Amino acid sequence: MANAPTELGTERVGVLLRKYAVPGIIAMTASSLYNMVDSIFIGHIKDVGAYAISGLAVTFPLMNLSTALGTLVGVGAATMTSVLLGQRNYSTANKVLSNVVSLNTIFGLSFMAVVLCFLEPILYFFGASENTMPFAKDYMTIILLGNAVTHLYFGLNTIIRASGNPKTAMGLTIFTVLSNAVLDPVFIFVLDMGIKGAALATVLCQFMALCYTFYFFSRKKNIVHFEKKVFNLDWKIAKSSMSIGMGPFLMNCASCIVTMFINQQLRKYGGDLSIGAYGIANRITFIFLMIIMGLCQGMQPIAGYNWGARQYSRVKKVFVLTASWASLVTLLCWIASVFFPEAMVRIFTSEPELISRATYGLRHLNAVVFIVGFCMVAGNFFQCLGMVKTSIFLSLTRQLLILVPLLYLLPVKFEELGVWLSFPISDSVSLVISALCIASLFRKFNKLKDGDDASSLGAAI
Repeated sequence: MANAPTELGTERVGVLLRKYAVPGIIAMTASSLYNMVDSIFIGHIKDVGAYAISGLAVTFPLMNLSTALGTLVGVGAATMTSVLLGQRNYSTANKVLSNVVSLNTIFGLSFMAVVLCFLEPILYFFGASENTMPFAKDYMTIILLGNAVTHLYFGLNTIIRASGNPKTAMGLTIFTVLSNAVLDPVFIFVLDMGIKGAALATVLCQFMALCYTFYFFSRKKNIVHFEKKVFNLDWKIAKSSMSIGMGPFLMNCASCIVTMFINQQLRKYGGDLSIGAYGIANRITFIFLMIIMGLCQGMQPIAGYNWGARQYSRVKKVFVLTASWASLVTLLCWIASVFFPEAMVRIFTSEPELISRATYGLRHLNAVVFIVGFCMVAGNFFQCLGMVKTSIFLSLTRQLLILVPLLYLLPVKFEELGVWLSFPISDSVSLVISALCIASLFRKFNKLKDGDDASSLGAAI
């Protein structure tokens, strides 16, 4: 097993984080651009672009729910893989890989079947109107038909990264972005398929990337690879994997619920174009947040490996460094949102009313976004260590326990402005809670020496 990533336990933490985070950042930035490409082209469809992009925004809750099922499997499996490699348990790591294939296939097909049966009522519930329903339904129908492909691709891509191949994972993501950017205008404008073309291009690009992913894991020289039974399902491993992935799963479920509430409140107090404005503002913010997710992906194998190897000083170092870099990214997001919002909004639309609303929303949405980086890294850090309960608590607190009540209370007095103000207030409260949880964990870390048993800290692995 010469290819085992033993450098994770010996190389300097800063060097490792750059090595693993840079491909992750590039991949996640590319992933955000991948999502943005559809929005940009859809927003410029002649005569209907404003309502088309609002229809696309209506699908966000469903997309979040689909992502939640993917992360339930993929994120937990990636964490297990990193820890198992740190423990030199290669045979179990291969079984985790097979579980990813089986579970993502089951979840992907099941989600498709259920949602397609009730698609229109679901979209109306999520904030669609007579104006936006045709666009939302056309887009989501094709995305759902390719749902199993999406789950498999993203799930296996996380294992590629966790097994010490971040550049390969990055390359696959960049491929999907570039191919989507080429196919989108062809399908949307040349073939005159409109929003359906954007969805078809998305699924086709993911399918091509998935084909290579299967080829990658079929090679026995890789430390993690397919065994004879590719679809073998081990329920014990599945339970452990999904328990670790429960944090990001619930976070994405919460995002689904929150986005639904946001759409409903914006439709009530601002109309369809306000939903479109949120869709644009969210996409812009998404770019910066995906950079932080890339940092967290770089942190994950380093923290997981050293946690499994009981090198706690290195675990602390990687958190501090990741949180510092993430805070810098969110500071840049704040500067862009406060001082240059209109320039970014114009990338998505040329409709004056939508530009005005999206610019207004972006400024308020990201009023204190510079503190969000620390909160995101904190939540992911607990997940990396298998501390499921704390990860879930941090994931749900901001979105459900704080943000949702604000979304309903503030608009009573401030109307549409109240929806936008809910975000900076909930971010501020979340910072305090995250800081307290990290401080408590670090006090426990300080009592441990490298090599000590850390079971008293409540890790799940």
